[in-house]
Amino acid sequence: MNEFDWREYLNLAKFLLDLRGSGISKEALYRCAVSRAYYSAFCWARNYAQRNLGFKLTKKTEDHKLVREILAKKGFIKIAGKLDKLRKWRNSCDYQDVINEDLNSIAFNSIKHAEYIIQFLNKN
Repeated sequence: MNEFDWREYLNLAKFLLDLRGSGISKEALYRCAVSRAYYSAFCWARNYAQRNLGFKLTKKTEDHKLVREILAKKGFIKIAGKLDKLRKWRNSCDYQDVINEDLNSIAFNSIKHAEYIIQFLNKN
């Protein structure tokens, strides 16, 4: 069985934004897009850290923090910062009943951040 290509979640996030007017609320589509964008970037960064930075997966919630920490420690400070921003947006979209920020901007910026992280780490 082949390893899953986490960029497919990024493609799914983009696809969700194109479904506006499909009978699913724009808010639900945007919230799902943010979540998928985060997981595409997080899993890509996690795998990169395992292969290239000596990261040891714990398979616990703390891996989300530990991946950002090892990236920052190894000099990928901008990537760690973008991943942290994505995580905060994802947490808001997945857990908060009301989001007091512009959800449209969050969704589109989440995709931009995820694209940046994946492209950057793909080059290194």
